[in-house]
Amino acid sequence: MQPLREKIEYENPLLSLKIWQMVRLDPRSVTWHYHPECELMLVQEGTLTVDLSDETFELRDGDIVILGNSQLHRDHNSEGNLKYIVLQFDLNNYFDQSTIPYLQYFNETKMPLSAMNYIFRENTEARREAADCIRQIHQEAVDKLSGYELAVNMLIKKLLLILIRNDTRRLLADQDRVERIRLKPVIDFVEANIDDRIAVEAVCGLANMSYYYFVKFFKKMMGQSFTEYVNFRKIKRAEQLLLTRDVSVSEVGELIGMANMAHFYKMFKRFNGCSPKEFQRKMLAWGRS
Repeated sequence: MQPLREKIEYENPLLSLKIWQMVRLDPRSVTWHYHPECELMLVQEGTLTVDLSDETFELRDGDIVILGNSQLHRDHNSEGNLKYIVLQFDLNNYFDQSTIPYLQYFNETKMPLSAMNYIFRENTEARREAADCIRQIHQEAVDKLSGYELAVNMLIKKLLLILIRNDTRRLLADQDRVERIRLKPVIDFVEANIDDRIAVEAVCGLANMSYYYFVKFFKKMMGQSFTEYVNFRKIKRAEQLLLTRDVSVSEVGELIGMANMAHFYKMFKRFNGCSPKEFQRKMLAWGRS
């Protein structure tokens, strides 16, 4: 049987996230599947087994497991009375201009994010702090009080900070650290010129690399090509303009340096699953609800 590519449906279009509490009263097994979002599971009651292609985790009350982008996995329980929280989110959407350098820590080009589970096994305090974050995110999503999107955003960032600061094996922070520093001028240039057309040739010199070496180097470090990265940042800017400025969709395309409407629509739909107008309508409707 082929593994299932699961499509995650976000409840709130402002948050690239889904979180819910799962209750199983009987034994059950979930088929092998994967999805672009990373995933954390927090067991509240009972025992849950999570299988990866090369590792198995036995989780009990208070235990956490983290799975990376498109990592193949399945879970099952041999007994009933199981209760756990599932948190799935798109890492890319939780990094802004000030924190984008840390996105490179989680690009998974050299190791899957599941390698970080050693933190939850070995560090009781880090596991407790992460569990508190997950419970708070779930409660915020249930209550939906004013500003809960801000609370969720901060809690996701806190989860990532827990991983970075408790990574005693330096799996995240030290891998290719010097090489990452070489990309900082490039990242800064993209953010400063996000409204213009940005070509690879314009940034090679900033990294002091040839065109072909830069293309390979950027993909290795960031987990996506330079062009994909620029398009992603431009669409993030377009989302901001659609929600804060009284401008047409075509004007937004021009303002972010994507005057070709067919290309703009294609890129926007790729990252959001809908057209710019549909995105704007959903966002504004959500804000009024």
